Amino acid sequence: MLTTASCGQGGGDDRPSSVTLTITQNAISGGKNAKGADWIKNWVIPRFEAAQRSAGRDVRVLFQPNGVDDEAYKTKIALDLKSRRGADVIDVDGIWIGEFAQAGYIRPLGELGGPAVDAWEGWSQIPPAVQGLGVFDGKKYALPVGTDGRVLYYNKELFRKAGLDADWQPDGWQEIIDAARALKRLPGVTPLQINAGTAMGEATTMQGVLPLLAGAGSEVYTEGKWTGGTRAVRDVLDFYRQVYAGGLGDPKIQQEAQGRDKSFLEFAEGKIGVLAEGDYFWRSVIDPAVGVNPMKNRDEAVGYALIPAMRPGGGLRGQDHVSMSGGSARVLNPFSKNPALAWELLSFMHSAAAVEAELAGEARVTARSDVNDKVLGRDPMLLFVSEKVLPLTAYRPPLAVYPEVSTALQEATASVVSGDSPDQAATAYQARLTELVGAAAVSPG
Repeated sequence: MLTTASCGQGGGDDRPSSVTLTITQNAISGGKNAKGADWIKNWVIPRFEAAQRSAGRDVRVLFQPNGVDDEAYKTKIALDLKSRRGADVIDVDGIWIGEFAQAGYIRPLGELGGPAVDAWEGWSQIPPAVQGLGVFDGKKYALPVGTDGRVLYYNKELFRKAGLDADWQPDGWQEIIDAARALKRLPGVTPLQINAGTAMGEATTMQGVLPLLAGAGSEVYTEGKWTGGTRAVRDVLDFYRQVYAGGLGDPKIQQEAQGRDKSFLEFAEGKIGVLAEGDYFWRSVIDPAVGVNPMKNRDEAVGYALIPAMRPGGGLRGQDHVSMSGGSARVLNPFSKNPALAWELLSFMHSAAAVEAELAGEARVTARSDVNDKVLGRDPMLLFVSEKVLPLTAYRPPLAVYPEVSTALQEATASVVSGDSPDQAATAYQARLTELVGAAAVSPG
């Protein structure tokens, strides 16, 4: 019986009598991301092969495991694609998609999978904002695997002591500042933790700068240009000025190598009033049973609110509230000899049944609303992220230079925390951005 290898130099989809498809992911049984590897081997492969047999096809699926550093995995994938080899279905970090697309390593799903891509039932279950994780230049290159969302956590007990409403939902930045000023009257309490500086690394950008920038109605990269020292960037930096020059945040913790972890501990101990973080904080840090810093009274003492736009209607896409998300995604190898069949495998891996099986009983936000509705009912916070946060979220630009741009933004916040004016910090950021990407790729300040 004729057997066709999964990838090679050609395109097309001749559907020979026997086909081998491959999946790769940075996961390996007994090691890194073991649950993901076990799910592929023990759930995806046998069920997909059985479904293909029922359709009269002889299809074999192989899993290519990896258990390496993320950058090493990225390098391996890039080299495979550059040489027109590699697996048919490839798991990637969402932040790599634009870089890979620009390099010609990946192509839009519709060009590879054909009409079945647009007809896939799953699109109706993935909010358009979440689909954005796999979109570059307006085209769908990937299916989002999982995602998360940023919110404002707050201590209800401290809010009550400060005379604030324990059911808090700020509708603008000024309401955050006002709440922080009320909390400042409480002894031993840091009113507001908004990550700043380079010691916090990407947490500064994702938990602080980018949500605020979205709240000012802007993105760090849009329409082929990077956002320079614009009015929106200056508004973000002025918010940092109000927090740290106003004594509403602890500037020292922003400079410590373990500052983020320290902020987690202080929040768990009831020493921080408001903290901007992702849903990871809820399920992994302050979880009463398994958290790194467990809060036994978490469900009663901790509230969560949407991040407001600077003012109502002033956020990205005219929104009242905003967020930022991250996550991984899966792409098709454009050099697969069986791209339409590879799409069948990819979409099968993202079906409701497959996504639920991948969770293995864990309460975690997925890209699919129907799965979230089913598995998150016992955790109102994660359901809040699924229903309220994901529809309005945004993602980092998936471009190779982004990490350096992110560092420049972190440096700008550090400058403000150290006492420079927002205008000074924005000017320095614009200059650094111009060095990184060239003046033609920077929107004017």
